[in-house]
Amino acid sequence: MSQLRRDPITGRWIIVNYEKVVEPEEFSFERAVKSNNTKKCPFCPGNEHMTPPEIVAHRNIGAPNTPGWTIRVVPNKYPALEIKGDLNKQGIGVFDRMNGIGAHEVIVDIPHHMRDVADISDEQAEEIIWSYISRNTDLRKDKRFKYILIFRNYGKSAGASLEHPHSQLIALPIVPKRVNEELNSSLEYYNYKDRCVFCDILVQELSDKERIVEENDFFISFCPFVSRFPYEMWIMPKRHESHFTSLQKEEVKPLGTILRNSMKKLKKLLNNPPYNYIIHTSPINGFEKEYYHWHIEIMPKLVNVAGFEWGSGFYVNPIPPEVAARNLMK
Repeated sequence: MSQLRRDPITGRWIIVNYEKVVEPEEFSFERAVKSNNTKKCPFCPGNEHMTPPEIVAHRNIGAPNTPGWTIRVVPNKYPALEIKGDLNKQGIGVFDRMNGIGAHEVIVDIPHHMRDVADISDEQAEEIIWSYISRNTDLRKDKRFKYILIFRNYGKSAGASLEHPHSQLIALPIVPKRVNEELNSSLEYYNYKDRCVFCDILVQELSDKERIVEENDFFISFCPFVSRFPYEMWIMPKRHESHFTSLQKEEVKPLGTILRNSMKKLKKLLNNPPYNYIIHTSPINGFEKEYYHWHIEIMPKLVNVAGFEWGSGFYVNPIPPEVAARNLMK
């Protein structure tokens, strides 16, 4: 029989299939296959002229906009939002509008075209986290911005338009609806129990142990009890902090390592699946919420979201997260 499970954060229900558990090799999806043609790749070293001038780079040698970098941050060539200008908020009858002001950056965090997070060293993984912190810290100085979203699309079906591995950052003048849902539910839980809902989930996962994929002194990676997608994983800090940039220096390398190891297990089990990962964090510039708990959500693209999901808000997961965690640990 299938099982209904309720998310204590959002109140959303999901359906977990227990009758016929889908084996890893049974998933049918478009794998993130790469070509080795780097001559036309704008993110490969030597092709720096093919992107807008870099905002910042971590480099061992060379001048700006030349090879020798380990991480390179550039403006998105086709940005969703523009950094220059005024918001110019307006009301038009029942509608609201403002100018598309924000920031849209590409973080080319791995120089090698054929590698991804699963394939890099601890040092490169740590550097990726530092680049996320640095750009987040810099952009939050702009008082127009209320939220900074960092995410990674890997594979065509996950929304990646270029093969070369990279992350993206979008700074927004509003707090997104999805984020507000989490914030409002977290506040409701906190007001009722005087505790953080994410901290309670953390305690539960550490107690149950059956959904934990990886653990170190500062973080756990686990398949959440209410997983919306097969092999969904969350990485959560053991120390309560509302904002990603509150990371302490000694936590940065362990975060990079647990992220790399989680992605390595996913790649090994499912043979390089497409995925998205997103850093969920508190808003900024006066909109911070101390009762929130930042975390990273990793979502492989193994199934399609169709009419039932869109119409009901339910997700149907063909593999229990307890089984997913066991498979990832093999």
